[in-house]
Amino acid sequence: MSAATAIELVQGDITRQSVDAIVNAANSSLLGGGGVDGAIHRRGGPEILAECRALRASQYGRGLATGQAVATTAGELDARWVIHTVGPVYQGAGSDPALLASCYRESLRVADELGARTVAFPAISTGVYRWPMEDAARIALETVRDTETAVTEVRFVLFDERAFAAFAAYAGRLR
Repeated sequence: MSAATAIELVQGDITRQSVDAIVNAANSSLLGGGGVDGAIHRRGGPEILAECRALRASQYGRGLATGQAVATTAGELDARWVIHTVGPVYQGAGSDPALLASCYRESLRVADELGARTVAFPAISTGVYRWPMEDAARIALETVRDTETAVTEVRFVLFDERAFAAFAAYAGRLR
């Protein structure tokens, strides 16, 4: 992270954030789903899905790989772009934290390519993909802190009190 990157934690709805780019915890199909993915597609409107379908028809015929990221329009969201990233499914001791870290690094890389300076992240892989919240917070915060980027503000938008508390507890240890 560059010295000018601020990390902020907020509890709330990521689809209500006013930022350059909102990161979507997408599934590999890029065609919408539940949780954060479904909320972003619903609030952002059909333009997001149309661009995702075009990506599937061109370079992502088999879907987006776990740990990778790609951008589309933000449609009706108060952002310029949605950066879609596919988090890993937690499978116990054999789960690879490097794949979860890659989601954050690749999303920041895409943000840099777009010229985005403010980025909102959810707690990737902590919903139906069942990554333990405390470990996910550690990976997310350390990865963002250690990634060289031109992004000036990273905002972790955490849906509930449990997620916010886990991220806040780990953020306090990083200072």
